[in-house]
Amino acid sequence: MAFDIEMIRKVYANMPDRVNKAREIVGRPLTLTEKILYNHLWDGMPSSAFTRGKDYVDFAPDRVACQDATAQMALLQFMHAGKPKVAVPTTVHCDHLIQAKVDAKTDLAVAKQQSNEVFDFLSSISNKYGIGFWKPGAGIIHQVVLENYAFPGGMMIGTDSHTVNAGGLGMIAIGVGGADAVDVMSGMAWELKFPKLIGVKLTGKLSGWTAPKDVILKVAGILTVKGGTGAVVEYFGEGATAMSCTGKGTICNMGAEIGATTSTFGYDESMDRYLRSTGRADVADAANAIAPYLTADPEVYANPEQYFDQVIEINLSELEPHLNGPFTPDLATPISKMKEEAIKNDWPLRIEVGLIGSCTNSSYEDIARAASLAQQVADKKLKTKAQFTITPGSEQVRYTIERDGFIDIFDKINATVFANACGPCIGMWDREGAEKEQRNTIVHSFNRNFSKRADGNPNTLAFVGSPELVTALAIAGDLSFNPLTDTLINEDGEEVRLDEPTGAELPPRGFAVDDPGYQAPAEDGSSVQVAVSPTSERLQLLAPFDAWDGKNISGAKLLIKAFGKCTTDHISMAGPWLRFRGHLDNISNNMLIGAVNAFNQKANSVKNQLTGQYEAVPAVQRAYKAQGIPSIVVGDHNYGEGSSREHAAMEPRFLGVKAVLVKSFARIHETNLKKQGMLALTFANEADYDKIQEDDTINFLDLTEFAPGKPLTLEFVHQDGSKDIILANHTYNEGQIGWFVAGSALNLIAQAGEA
Repeated sequence: MAFDIEMIRKVYANMPDRVNKAREIVGRPLTLTEKILYNHLWDGMPSSAFTRGKDYVDFAPDRVACQDATAQMALLQFMHAGKPKVAVPTTVHCDHLIQAKVDAKTDLAVAKQQSNEVFDFLSSISNKYGIGFWKPGAGIIHQVVLENYAFPGGMMIGTDSHTVNAGGLGMIAIGVGGADAVDVMSGMAWELKFPKLIGVKLTGKLSGWTAPKDVILKVAGILTVKGGTGAVVEYFGEGATAMSCTGKGTICNMGAEIGATTSTFGYDESMDRYLRSTGRADVADAANAIAPYLTADPEVYANPEQYFDQVIEINLSELEPHLNGPFTPDLATPISKMKEEAIKNDWPLRIEVGLIGSCTNSSYEDIARAASLAQQVADKKLKTKAQFTITPGSEQVRYTIERDGFIDIFDKINATVFANACGPCIGMWDREGAEKEQRNTIVHSFNRNFSKRADGNPNTLAFVGSPELVTALAIAGDLSFNPLTDTLINEDGEEVRLDEPTGAELPPRGFAVDDPGYQAPAEDGSSVQVAVSPTSERLQLLAPFDAWDGKNISGAKLLIKAFGKCTTDHISMAGPWLRFRGHLDNISNNMLIGAVNAFNQKANSVKNQLTGQYEAVPAVQRAYKAQGIPSIVVGDHNYGEGSSREHAAMEPRFLGVKAVLVKSFARIHETNLKKQGMLALTFANEADYDKIQEDDTINFLDLTEFAPGKPLTLEFVHQDGSKDIILANHTYNEGQIGWFVAGSALNLIAQAGEA
């Protein structure tokens, strides 16, 4: 039986009446996205229609999921909410703090030793507040959620940008910062701007070398890393229904890389099969009873241009395998063009490592198809030219693929099986030789490939592909190899061609696992003690941020004018810094160290206006804080792209940055800044970015009149005494301005609990 089956049945019991009412109010057929959103309104029964991309709406998500790196800060904040127990089903998953280096057994043992304090904290605080706890080694949050918690028509938020993976089971699942999660865990409404809708019609059918991953790689090439911002992507068509449920999850997972709020698919037989295979026949039966409400109205998919803000059509029968990269997940290249592009751009052709798995591509089907290629190495007397690693998504998947012989096949090509954790995908990879920073090429089936992301080497060129394409390229060891047309020379000197990959959608003998790694919380956690040592380097209790003093900010210094792409990896790096995710002071030492200073084109080197010297960004900001001097950060387009990590907002807030002024924001980061009591502003005129000078002092002229829809006026005083008046737009509503006034959204929650 499924977790929380009574909650799921309640969602389904409400859905017909609420969707029917919403259809009546809106006055037209509804998309799946609209059905789920209108069924999860905080006020219950719909009473008015909402304008896409404009109206802020309060929702009531069904559940919350947290991974260990972000859960620490989220739960440290929840402790301040004054609640005895979480208000909705919530889980914590220990997947980020396990470094990949040797093999699964060794690496897991090391992680348990090094991060024991954090795991004990998360275990005890979960036990106290009624939260399900998945132990280290149980698996990656998104795969575990898909296997155990996701359900068609549900709504979930999670403290990781790839929460969207659950869209593969027909959910609206959205990545958020920890403060948003605290709202929902505390029993409060969760606010989201009603999204625009992008429809992707999939015709034809995948075959041969083409995989579900190639769909999202193609879409990323079309929409770019910001083309989905503020929108939900809804996939439909014959190609969608012919695809496996886990394949749908792969597509939704990487939707985070186009900036989409989330992605989803309508309920179909593949979801029914997956639910039953993972022991949730009760959910499948309940979903089948209201199946028409778990997909769009027929008129929508028949005439999508009338119902979506944008429609993209992809013929899967003609779709070619893609490789995206390097350094950005939207640089899409069909495999037939890769040789030409690689030579033109001087990308190293020799592939050093091929890595498959992660939350994006670690299903049974993914591993089976990759194993079918690995088997050909022996069958065709080949030798794998590149290193090869596998990262299973969950203990259930790992146990099942071992039982079915796939790990034995991988062993024969000297592959390394890492722990059931995020590992190299998030930079938790102790790669031998990476410190030499040599230029090299790797291929992987992960979702992101930003500079330094996987191994910390800025000269590692990472290309994203499907597990089967990555496996083929690892066998060949050559970026220019096209398995659809090219041959390899085997150990007998013969030309051989790799056969197309094959693999079952689901394990023919069903899934199996000895210990999935789940710890249920205490029925009554009131007596459970959560201890945090005052001398800990890993954990630190939080103090509330100061409320706004009601005055204009004046005499602020420019901390940094960031040049070009500035992701959350640039603002708050992962990798070795993950160990400080529960200690705000310590992790603030990585604030913006990856951002490139527009004035000297260097990372982590900005001018300290107090001394005239160039120093590390955190050091300069701490100097300003010590003198009580406010500061602001200036940035480019899509600032805060990437992860949901709220540390990228909490660190500047903690160190005294007052505002972030950019050309445009990624959705989650803008919300995170607002939640922490920061000013998230955009240039009314993007060209004003060029007016910002290195020694500027900034004065806010009308912050005392802060109001929805009213731009703010900033005065930039240059070193020579000249001034530029710059207009800054914002998207704050009354409630969000309340967060700023109170010092943070959490301060308001705490005040409400004390009232």
